[in-house]
Amino acid sequence: MSGDTNTMYNVIFVLGGPGAGKGTQCERIESTFGYVHLSAGDLLREERKKTESKYKDEIERHIKNGSIVPVEITCSLLREAMAKSQKQNFLIDGFPRNKDNLDGWNKEMDNVARVQKVLFFNCPDKICVERCLLRGKTSGRSDDNEESLKLRIQTYRESTMPIIEHYRQLSLVAELDGNKTEEEVFNDVKQVFQGLSS
Repeated sequence: MSGDTNTMYNVIFVLGGPGAGKGTQCERIESTFGYVHLSAGDLLREERKKTESKYKDEIERHIKNGSIVPVEITCSLLREAMAKSQKQNFLIDGFPRNKDNLDGWNKEMDNVARVQKVLFFNCPDKICVERCLLRGKTSGRSDDNEESLKLRIQTYRESTMPIIEHYRQLSLVAELDGNKTEEEVFNDVKQVFQGLSS
């Protein structure tokens, strides 16, 4: 597609520990501000269900092992979803998760997308675990259990926090207290978005 070479997408990364409220807030941002919500995890889960996908076995292996899928695959799925949506503004939830993700994003997407902001939902581990265990009763997600959660929180601390620090140095991070009510958090989010458009 040679027609989309001039299109520069606006991207807001949404980061935070498992259960910090990223998905809930993304839904509200999508309906209020018209950003398209792309979850890296959901895109990978959908891709692995496609029988014709060339990536499905590799994605399956990484999800089973709790390891991070190669960044080229994730970027390619994100790029495809952006082009398909024919929209300009995107929330990318749960990505970049580590330095490899960040380097890959910069390499693959540098001339395609501009990072406007990083929303960092900061929430105590104990609250995150309680929320995920509660969600696990109805979500059907195999990784919403105590063992998986300990590993996911550890990975987030070791791999994702340095990414947040990287963007903090670029003055792109808006840190939000995830340990408030959904409504209070969204009021804080709204202020960030009002600042973007001004």
